[in-house]
Amino acid sequence: MAIADAPGKAYNPLFLHGSVGLGKTHLLHAICRKIKADNPAAKICVLSCETFVNHFISAVERGQLHEFRYRYRHVDLLAIDDIQFLREQTQEEFFHTFNTLYQAQKQIVLTSDREPKEIHHLEERLISRLNWGLVARIDKPCYETRVAIVHKKARMRNIALPEDVVCFIAGAIESNSRELEGAISRVAMLAAVLDRPIDLNLAEQALGAKGADRAERQITIEDILKAVTGRFRVRLSDLQSRKRSRSIALPRQICMFLARSLTRHSLEEIGGYFGGRDHTTVLHANKTVDTLCKKNPEFQATLESLTQEITSGPAEA
Repeated sequence: MAIADAPGKAYNPLFLHGSVGLGKTHLLHAICRKIKADNPAAKICVLSCETFVNHFISAVERGQLHEFRYRYRHVDLLAIDDIQFLREQTQEEFFHTFNTLYQAQKQIVLTSDREPKEIHHLEERLISRLNWGLVARIDKPCYETRVAIVHKKARMRNIALPEDVVCFIAGAIESNSRELEGAISRVAMLAAVLDRPIDLNLAEQALGAKGADRAERQITIEDILKAVTGRFRVRLSDLQSRKRSRSIALPRQICMFLARSLTRHSLEEIGGYFGGRDHTTVLHANKTVDTLCKKNPEFQATLESLTQEITSGPAEA
């Protein structure tokens, strides 16, 4: 909204990155639509990176580079989807196009499946420019958001889903809204084929045994605490205390991170479990653990081992 209200001034460039199906392209087009609605005379160019590359190659072959440059450098908003596909021979042209638009205070919006520094084939000077504005990561939706998505998608299709089915789908599908919508379609289709009302048993049948197993195996904060206290040799009372020494703070942050990833508890509920802390503390813990994973492979391996231990459940006798 800030970009749509003040193109070229609020956050420029805007670089959105995240996995597939999380809404990058949706946000890109939403920005374009809002700007166009507010200013019908605005010159907006929105396209995929592949199209940009193909247009450049075609312009070179036809000797029409001047037309190509005019097309992309005289706009109020340039929005390019999947910029990670920018080829090496096209980077020079994009670099100068970027500079021209930026200096003219024209808005640039880009999306990618990874942050700029992780697009290894990009030149350093281009990576630097992509970091000038706002680089925003889009994460997978949390449980509460997935529940809201399932409710909304079902309403849009006039499908009545009982609350336990909504919770089951949201718990079984963690990746993105596309897969959630696909799960709703499978449940509705099976109900139509079998001529049965939608209930939990039918939903489990539609999504397969894997989804049912995941729903049956409800991970609790107690499961997480047991694994973390055992691994780091700390006491539960310490994790719930106000102690801030690293030997206590890090295991506490790991607990919060795993609780947010593996349970359905809200941020407030998780914070409350650890000494009455608020949701901002939980968000900070998630950011800290995520950063450590990226910087320290050994720490990431430890976290993965803990996750495996928790999700696999107690060993059979």
